[in-house]
Amino acid sequence: MSVTTAEPDYVVVVNDEEQYSIWRSDRELPAGWEADGPAGSKDECLDRIETVWTDMRPRCARS
Repeated sequence: MSVTTAEPDYVVVVNDEEQYSIWRSDRELPAGWEADGPAGSKDECLDRIETVWTDMRPRCARS
């Protein structure tokens, strides 16, 4: 018998310095981070980050 486990949903999160990451959607967000978009697969969330996070420098380092 084959058991398949569904991949958990993730959500894109962003902090005050406009740095992005992904977080499991079934877990409480860490302090200082907020959701930025709907939940989806890990690949969907990483694709979104690739699209929106075009400047990797923290906000405080940008002029």
